[in-house]
Amino acid sequence: MAREKILIVDDALLNRRLIETILKSQGYRLLTAENGQEGLDLAIREQPDLILMDIQLPDIDGYMVTKMLKKRSETKLIPIIALTASNASEDIQRATEAGCSGYITKPFSIDSFPRIIARLLEQRVSGDT
Repeated sequence: MAREKILIVDDALLNRRLIETILKSQGYRLLTAENGQEGLDLAIREQPDLILMDIQLPDIDGYMVTKMLKKRSETKLIPIIALTASNASEDIQRATEAGCSGYITKPFSIDSFPRIIARLLEQRVSGDT
């Protein structure tokens, strides 16, 4: 059985490679984008099951990309998880207001990251997000 498709939007190559390595080992199908516009285009075209969205992107920030995706009928139900180095409460609130379903701070635990992703995807299937 093919696992879910996950879009990783992050401008840092090392971050993308780390996330890819972790999630490929779990059998997920992965798409990657290195900026907001590419992430927006891929999300619309590919309809992933989950989007991991870096907040600090070089062109369109992750908050704005999330807002744009949540306004589109074909992408509004895709869960988007904010990825950022900040864990300030105002940043978490801003991500939630933009439409993010969750928030993962970097650096994250290599051991717990796959479990977090699996739980988020299970919530999506059961309609809890």
